[in-house]
Amino acid sequence: MHNNTHSLICKVKKRMAALSLDPRLSLNARKHHHHGALVEEIEGLIRVCKDGHVERPPIIPNVPCNIPSELRVTSRDIVMDRSTNLWARVYVPQGQRNLPLLVYFHGGGFCVGSAAWMCYHDFISNLASKAGCVVMSVNYRLAPENRLPAAYEDGYNTVMWVKEQATNGSREHSWWLSCCNILGFFLAGDSAGANIAHNVALRFGASRSARSTLLRPLSHRGTILIQPFFGGEARTASEKAPQPYGSALTLSAADTYWRLSLPMGSTREHPWCNPLAKGAAKLNSIELPATMVCVSDMDILMDRNKEFCSTMANAGKKVNMMVYKGVGHAFQILHSSSLSKARTQEMIGHLKAFIHS
Repeated sequence: MHNNTHSLICKVKKRMAALSLDPRLSLNARKHHHHGALVEEIEGLIRVCKDGHVERPPIIPNVPCNIPSELRVTSRDIVMDRSTNLWARVYVPQGQRNLPLLVYFHGGGFCVGSAAWMCYHDFISNLASKAGCVVMSVNYRLAPENRLPAAYEDGYNTVMWVKEQATNGSREHSWWLSCCNILGFFLAGDSAGANIAHNVALRFGASRSARSTLLRPLSHRGTILIQPFFGGEARTASEKAPQPYGSALTLSAADTYWRLSLPMGSTREHPWCNPLAKGAAKLNSIELPATMVCVSDMDILMDRNKEFCSTMANAGKKVNMMVYKGVGHAFQILHSSSLSKARTQEMIGHLKAFIHS
Protein backbone atom coordinates (compact mmCIF):
# COMPACT_ATOMS: atom_id res chain seq x y z
CA MET A 1 0.00 0.00 0.00
CA HIS A 2 2.86 2.34 0.85
CA ASN A 3 4.43 1.80 -2.60
CA ASN A 4 1.09 2.43 -4.32
CA THR A 5 0.61 5.70 -2.44
CA HIS A 6 4.14 6.83 -3.22
CA SER A 7 3.60 6.00 -6.90
CA LEU A 8 0.40 8.04 -7.00
CA ILE A 9 2.02 11.07 -5.33
CA CYS A 10 4.83 10.98 -7.89
CA LYS A 11 2.32 10.86 -10.76
CA VAL A 12 0.34 13.78 -9.35
CA LYS A 13 3.49 15.88 -8.95
CA LYS A 14 4.47 15.22 -12.56
CA ARG A 15 1.08 15.78 -14.19
CA MET A 16 -0.68 17.59 -11.38
CA ALA A 17 -3.86 19.15 -12.50
CA ALA A 18 -5.13 17.27 -14.89
CA LEU A 19 -5.92 14.48 -15.96
CA SER A 20 -5.58 11.06 -14.90
CA LEU A 21 -5.62 9.47 -11.55
CA ASP A 22 -4.18 6.07 -10.61
CA PRO A 23 -7.02 3.67 -11.58
CA ARG A 24 -6.54 1.83 -8.27
CA LEU A 25 -8.11 4.84 -6.53
CA SER A 26 -11.02 5.02 -8.96
CA LEU A 27 -11.97 1.41 -8.27
CA ASN A 28 -12.40 2.22 -4.61
CA ALA A 29 -14.62 5.22 -5.42
CA ARG A 30 -16.82 3.15 -7.74
CA LYS A 31 -17.23 0.46 -5.13
CA HIS A 32 -18.71 2.75 -2.51
CA HIS A 33 -20.95 5.21 -4.32
CA HIS A 34 -24.66 4.51 -4.58
CA HIS A 35 -25.86 7.51 -6.55
CA GLY A 36 -27.06 5.87 -9.73
CA ALA A 37 -25.39 5.79 -13.11
CA LEU A 38 -22.35 7.91 -13.84
CA VAL A 39 -23.32 10.56 -16.41
CA GLU A 40 -20.09 12.60 -16.73
CA GLU A 41 -16.51 11.99 -15.71
CA ILE A 42 -13.08 13.54 -16.21
CA GLU A 43 -10.96 10.83 -14.66
CA GLY A 44 -9.19 11.92 -11.51
CA LEU A 45 -10.93 15.29 -11.38
CA ILE A 46 -14.72 15.04 -11.33
CA ARG A 47 -17.49 12.43 -11.41
CA VAL A 48 -21.16 13.39 -11.82
CA CYS A 49 -23.89 10.85 -11.07
CA LYS A 50 -27.43 10.70 -12.42
CA ASP A 51 -28.93 11.92 -9.14
CA GLY A 52 -26.73 15.02 -9.24
CA HIS A 53 -24.16 13.78 -6.73
CA VAL A 54 -20.71 15.19 -7.57
CA GLU A 55 -17.35 13.75 -6.51
CA ARG A 56 -14.06 15.63 -6.82
CA PRO A 57 -11.13 13.36 -5.88
CA PRO A 58 -8.44 15.30 -3.97
CA ILE A 59 -5.83 15.00 -6.72
CA ILE A 60 -4.23 18.29 -5.64
CA PRO A 61 -4.03 19.07 -1.92
CA ASN A 62 -5.52 22.17 -0.36
CA VAL A 63 -2.91 24.02 1.69
CA PRO A 64 -3.05 26.71 4.40
CA CYS A 65 -1.81 30.29 3.96
CA ASN A 66 1.82 29.54 4.92
CA ILE A 67 4.41 31.10 2.58
CA PRO A 68 8.23 30.63 2.59
CA SER A 69 9.80 33.54 4.48
CA GLU A 70 12.17 34.41 1.62
CA LEU A 71 9.25 35.52 -0.54
CA ARG A 72 8.34 38.19 2.05
CA VAL A 73 4.60 37.85 1.40
CA THR A 74 1.79 37.71 3.98
CA SER A 75 -1.33 35.70 3.15
CA ARG A 76 -4.75 35.30 4.82
CA ASP A 77 -8.18 34.02 3.83
CA ILE A 78 -11.10 36.46 3.90
CA VAL A 79 -14.84 35.88 3.49
CA MET A 80 -16.90 38.17 1.24
CA ASP A 81 -20.30 36.43 1.31
CA ARG A 82 -21.14 33.62 3.72
CA SER A 83 -24.44 32.88 1.98
CA THR A 84 -22.65 31.76 -1.19
CA ASN A 85 -19.39 30.78 0.56
CA LEU A 86 -17.54 33.36 -1.53
CA TRP A 87 -14.05 33.83 -0.15
CA ALA A 88 -10.57 34.80 -1.29
CA ARG A 89 -6.96 34.25 -0.31
CA VAL A 90 -5.16 37.60 -0.20
CA TYR A 91 -1.40 37.93 -0.80
CA VAL A 92 0.42 41.08 0.34
CA PRO A 93 4.14 41.78 -0.23
CA GLN A 94 5.59 42.90 3.11
CA GLY A 95 6.71 46.45 3.80
CA GLN A 96 5.38 47.98 0.57
CA ARG A 97 2.67 50.53 -0.20
CA ASN A 98 0.68 51.75 -3.20
CA LEU A 99 0.87 48.38 -4.95
CA PRO A 100 -1.38 47.35 -7.85
CA LEU A 101 -4.33 45.12 -6.90
CA LEU A 102 -5.02 41.97 -8.94
CA VAL A 103 -8.38 40.21 -8.54
CA TYR A 104 -7.45 36.70 -9.71
CA PHE A 105 -9.65 33.73 -10.72
CA HIS A 106 -8.23 30.18 -10.76
CA GLY A 107 -8.75 27.71 -13.59
CA GLY A 108 -10.41 24.29 -13.62
CA GLY A 109 -13.05 24.34 -16.35
CA PHE A 110 -15.50 26.10 -13.97
CA CYS A 111 -15.94 22.67 -12.33
CA VAL A 112 -12.85 22.00 -10.20
CA GLY A 113 -10.10 23.94 -8.49
CA SER A 114 -9.68 26.12 -5.44
CA ALA A 115 -7.82 29.20 -4.29
CA ALA A 116 -6.37 26.84 -1.66
CA TRP A 117 -4.97 24.32 -4.19
CA MET A 118 -1.24 23.96 -3.61
CA CYS A 119 -0.31 24.75 -7.22
CA TYR A 120 -2.26 28.04 -7.17
CA HIS A 121 -1.00 29.01 -3.72
CA ASP A 122 2.60 28.53 -4.90
CA PHE A 123 2.11 30.37 -8.21
CA ILE A 124 0.32 33.36 -6.71
CA SER A 125 2.75 33.64 -3.79
CA ASN A 126 5.51 33.97 -6.38
CA LEU A 127 3.48 36.36 -8.51
CA ALA A 128 2.78 38.69 -5.57
CA SER A 129 6.42 38.62 -4.51
CA LYS A 130 8.15 38.99 -7.87
CA ALA A 131 5.61 41.19 -9.69
CA GLY A 132 5.11 43.47 -6.68
CA CYS A 133 1.32 43.38 -6.37
CA VAL A 134 -1.45 42.55 -3.92
CA VAL A 135 -3.44 39.56 -5.19
CA MET A 136 -6.97 38.51 -4.23
CA SER A 137 -7.29 34.88 -5.34
CA VAL A 138 -11.05 34.32 -5.51
CA ASN A 139 -12.75 31.04 -4.57
CA TYR A 140 -15.92 31.18 -6.66
CA ARG A 141 -18.82 28.70 -6.91
CA LEU A 142 -18.27 25.65 -9.12
CA ALA A 143 -20.41 23.89 -11.71
CA PRO A 144 -22.37 21.72 -12.18
CA GLU A 145 -23.93 22.52 -8.79
CA ASN A 146 -23.72 26.21 -9.74
CA ARG A 147 -23.74 26.59 -13.52
CA LEU A 148 -22.72 29.80 -15.25
CA PRO A 149 -23.33 32.68 -14.67
CA ALA A 150 -22.74 31.86 -10.95
CA ALA A 151 -18.95 32.25 -11.31
CA TYR A 152 -19.40 35.55 -13.19
CA GLU A 153 -21.72 36.82 -10.45
CA ASP A 154 -19.10 35.89 -7.85
CA GLY A 155 -16.45 37.79 -9.81
CA TYR A 156 -18.64 40.87 -10.13
CA ASN A 157 -19.65 40.69 -6.46
CA THR A 158 -16.01 40.42 -5.39
CA VAL A 159 -15.15 43.72 -7.06
CA MET A 160 -18.28 45.37 -5.63
CA TRP A 161 -17.29 44.09 -2.18
CA VAL A 162 -13.78 45.55 -2.59
CA LYS A 163 -15.33 48.87 -3.55
CA GLU A 164 -17.53 48.80 -0.45
CA GLN A 165 -14.60 48.02 1.87
CA ALA A 166 -12.47 50.73 0.29
CA THR A 167 -15.12 53.45 0.39
CA ASN A 168 -16.13 52.58 3.98
CA GLY A 169 -12.52 52.55 5.17
CA SER A 170 -12.79 49.02 6.58
CA ARG A 171 -10.59 48.54 9.64
CA GLU A 172 -10.93 44.77 9.49
CA HIS A 173 -9.34 44.71 6.02
CA SER A 174 -6.89 47.59 6.43
CA TRP A 175 -4.02 45.08 6.66
CA TRP A 176 -4.20 44.63 2.88
CA LEU A 177 -6.27 47.61 1.67
CA SER A 178 -3.68 50.05 3.04
CA CYS A 179 -0.95 48.36 0.99
CA CYS A 180 -2.49 48.75 -2.46
CA ASN A 181 -3.67 51.44 -4.80
CA ILE A 182 -7.28 50.44 -4.41
CA LEU A 183 -8.51 53.01 -6.92
CA GLY A 184 -6.97 51.14 -9.86
CA PHE A 185 -7.39 47.37 -10.02
CA PHE A 186 -6.72 44.59 -12.54
CA LEU A 187 -8.83 41.54 -13.35
CA ALA A 188 -6.79 38.40 -14.00
CA GLY A 189 -7.13 34.64 -14.28
CA ASP A 190 -6.03 31.53 -16.10
CA SER A 191 -8.08 29.12 -18.23
CA ALA A 192 -11.69 29.20 -16.94
CA GLY A 193 -10.56 31.94 -14.56
CA ALA A 194 -9.47 34.02 -17.54
CA ASN A 195 -12.91 33.46 -19.08
CA ILE A 196 -14.41 34.79 -15.82
CA ALA A 197 -12.09 37.82 -15.83
CA HIS A 198 -13.09 38.63 -19.42
CA ASN A 199 -16.82 38.32 -18.78
CA VAL A 200 -16.63 40.46 -15.63
CA ALA A 201 -14.67 43.04 -17.67
CA LEU A 202 -17.42 43.00 -20.31
CA ARG A 203 -20.03 43.70 -17.64
CA PHE A 204 -18.08 46.66 -16.27
CA GLY A 205 -17.43 48.01 -19.75
CA ALA A 206 -20.93 47.53 -21.17
CA SER A 207 -21.38 51.28 -21.41
CA ARG A 208 -19.19 54.19 -20.47
CA SER A 209 -21.74 55.76 -18.17
CA ALA A 210 -22.51 52.47 -16.43
CA ARG A 211 -18.82 51.74 -15.99
CA SER A 212 -18.04 55.09 -14.44
CA THR A 213 -20.94 55.07 -12.00
CA LEU A 214 -20.71 51.37 -11.21
CA LEU A 215 -17.09 51.36 -10.14
CA ARG A 216 -16.46 54.90 -8.92
CA PRO A 217 -14.14 55.67 -7.16
CA LEU A 218 -12.46 52.46 -8.38
CA SER A 219 -11.10 52.15 -11.91
CA HIS A 220 -10.56 48.98 -13.92
CA ARG A 221 -7.02 49.49 -15.25
CA GLY A 222 -6.42 46.28 -17.18
CA THR A 223 -7.24 42.61 -17.71
CA ILE A 224 -4.81 39.67 -17.78
CA LEU A 225 -6.03 36.52 -19.56
CA ILE A 226 -3.73 33.50 -19.21
CA GLN A 227 -4.69 30.77 -21.73
CA PRO A 228 -8.37 31.86 -21.65
CA PHE A 229 -10.81 28.94 -21.82
CA PHE A 230 -12.98 29.54 -24.88
CA GLY A 231 -14.64 27.04 -27.17
CA GLY A 232 -17.03 26.54 -30.09
CA GLU A 233 -18.80 23.86 -32.08
CA ALA A 234 -16.35 23.89 -35.00
CA ARG A 235 -12.92 22.48 -34.21
CA THR A 236 -9.77 24.56 -34.69
CA ALA A 237 -6.47 23.18 -35.98
CA SER A 238 -4.85 23.34 -32.52
CA GLU A 239 -7.84 21.49 -31.01
CA LYS A 240 -7.46 18.71 -33.59
CA ALA A 241 -3.68 18.47 -33.29
CA PRO A 242 -2.16 15.45 -31.50
CA GLN A 243 -1.59 16.25 -27.84
CA PRO A 244 1.52 15.29 -25.89
CA TYR A 245 1.02 12.72 -23.13
CA GLY A 246 -0.21 14.29 -19.89
CA SER A 247 -1.59 17.47 -21.48
CA ALA A 248 -3.32 19.58 -18.84
CA LEU A 249 -6.36 20.10 -21.07
CA THR A 250 -7.62 17.61 -23.63
CA LEU A 251 -10.43 18.22 -26.12
CA SER A 252 -12.68 15.61 -24.48
CA ALA A 253 -12.12 17.16 -21.04
CA ALA A 254 -12.89 20.63 -22.44
CA ASP A 255 -16.15 19.36 -23.97
CA THR A 256 -17.14 17.80 -20.64
CA TYR A 257 -16.40 21.00 -18.75
CA TRP A 258 -18.65 22.96 -21.12
CA ARG A 259 -21.48 20.43 -20.80
CA LEU A 260 -21.28 20.74 -17.03
CA SER A 261 -20.90 24.51 -16.77
CA LEU A 262 -23.05 26.13 -19.48
CA PRO A 263 -26.80 26.61 -18.90
CA MET A 264 -28.70 23.38 -19.57
CA GLY A 265 -29.44 22.91 -23.26
CA SER A 266 -26.73 25.33 -24.46
CA THR A 267 -24.25 24.53 -27.21
CA ARG A 268 -20.64 25.62 -27.39
CA GLU A 269 -21.79 28.57 -29.51
CA HIS A 270 -23.12 30.19 -26.35
CA PRO A 271 -21.35 33.59 -25.99
CA TRP A 272 -19.95 32.58 -22.60
CA CYS A 273 -18.10 29.77 -24.36
CA ASN A 274 -17.46 31.41 -27.73
CA PRO A 275 -17.00 35.18 -27.30
CA LEU A 276 -16.85 35.55 -31.10
CA ALA A 277 -20.11 33.71 -31.80
CA LYS A 278 -23.13 35.28 -33.41
CA GLY A 279 -25.07 37.03 -30.68
CA ALA A 280 -21.99 37.68 -28.53
CA ALA A 281 -21.41 41.15 -27.13
CA LYS A 282 -20.25 43.60 -29.82
CA LEU A 283 -16.81 44.70 -28.73
CA ASN A 284 -17.16 48.02 -30.58
CA SER A 285 -19.82 49.13 -28.12
CA ILE A 286 -17.92 48.10 -25.00
CA GLU A 287 -15.23 50.11 -23.26
CA LEU A 288 -12.36 47.88 -22.18
CA PRO A 289 -8.98 48.76 -20.68
CA ALA A 290 -5.75 47.24 -22.01
CA THR A 291 -5.81 43.44 -22.14
CA MET A 292 -2.82 41.12 -21.92
CA VAL A 293 -3.36 37.61 -23.31
CA CYS A 294 -0.85 34.84 -22.54
CA VAL A 295 -0.89 32.03 -25.13
CA SER A 296 0.91 28.67 -25.00
CA ASP A 297 1.93 27.28 -28.38
CA MET A 298 1.27 23.64 -27.36
CA ASP A 299 -2.18 24.39 -25.93
CA ILE A 300 -5.35 23.16 -27.66
CA LEU A 301 -6.69 26.70 -27.01
CA MET A 302 -3.89 28.42 -28.96
CA ASP A 303 -5.91 29.11 -32.14
CA ARG A 304 -8.93 30.41 -30.22
CA ASN A 305 -6.72 32.62 -28.06
CA LYS A 306 -4.99 34.12 -31.11
CA GLU A 307 -8.28 34.68 -32.95
CA PHE A 308 -9.67 36.39 -29.84
CA CYS A 309 -6.67 38.75 -29.81
CA SER A 310 -7.12 39.57 -33.51
CA THR A 311 -10.82 40.29 -33.04
CA MET A 312 -10.12 42.53 -30.04
CA ALA A 313 -7.45 44.43 -31.96
CA ASN A 314 -9.74 44.83 -35.00
CA ALA A 315 -12.38 46.30 -32.67
CA GLY A 316 -9.89 48.97 -31.62
CA LYS A 317 -9.01 47.45 -28.24
CA LYS A 318 -5.48 47.56 -26.86
CA VAL A 319 -4.22 43.96 -26.71
CA ASN A 320 -0.79 42.66 -25.73
CA MET A 321 -0.38 39.03 -26.84
CA MET A 322 2.50 37.04 -25.40
CA VAL A 323 3.24 33.57 -26.83
CA TYR A 324 5.17 31.04 -24.73
CA LYS A 325 6.99 28.45 -26.82
CA GLY A 326 7.34 24.76 -26.08
CA VAL A 327 4.80 24.66 -23.25
CA GLY A 328 1.18 23.60 -22.93
CA HIS A 329 -1.93 24.55 -21.03
CA ALA A 330 -1.45 25.56 -17.38
CA PHE A 331 2.35 25.20 -17.54
CA GLN A 332 2.71 28.03 -15.00
CA ILE A 333 0.99 26.04 -12.25
CA LEU A 334 2.25 22.59 -13.31
CA HIS A 335 5.86 23.54 -13.90
CA SER A 336 7.70 20.28 -13.29
CA SER A 337 10.12 20.73 -16.21
CA SER A 338 12.99 23.22 -16.35
CA LEU A 339 11.48 24.74 -19.53
CA SER A 340 8.13 25.32 -17.81
CA LYS A 341 9.87 26.91 -14.83
CA ALA A 342 11.79 29.24 -17.13
CA ARG A 343 8.63 30.16 -19.08
CA THR A 344 6.81 30.81 -15.79
CA GLN A 345 9.45 33.31 -14.70
CA GLU A 346 9.23 34.87 -18.17
CA MET A 347 5.45 35.18 -17.76
CA ILE A 348 5.73 36.76 -14.31
CA GLY A 349 8.13 39.31 -15.79
CA HIS A 350 5.61 40.16 -18.52
CA LEU A 351 2.80 40.46 -15.97
CA LYS A 352 4.93 42.77 -13.84
CA ALA A 353 5.68 45.03 -16.81
CA PHE A 354 1.99 45.14 -17.76
CA ILE A 355 0.61 46.03 -14.33
CA HIS A 356 3.28 48.60 -13.59
CA SER A 357 3.14 50.32 -16.99
